[in-house]
Amino acid sequence: MHAAAIKRGIDESRVGKTRSHEEIAVKALLDSRATGLFMDTKFTKKKGFKLERLKNLLQIKNVNSTVNIGGAITHQVECNMFFKEHVERVQMDGCNSGKMQVILGMP
Repeated sequence: MHAAAIKRGIDESRVGKTRSHEEIAVKALLDSRATGLFMDTKFTKKKGFKLERLKNLLQIKNVNSTVNIGGAITHQVECNMFFKEHVERVQMDGCNSGKMQVILGMP
């Protein structure tokens, strides 16, 4: 299925730490309306991912165009994203994503 055809769906995927190669199962929301790749900041800290501070803050809005209560994006996480037999190194923005650990949008 073409990525643009995906509207929303929850999938079990895995992310991996780039240094230790530890793989962690995550609940990922596939959302073609999202404009990037996001990982929940609380989840990131709990699982020990390395956060890198951004030079410029990024303001983030929710789906309904309201400002996210978690504030601006201040950090980014570099990790490996696994899906079935495919693996790709990605950078995800750290944000307050609520109940979702990862949101996969259109980068």
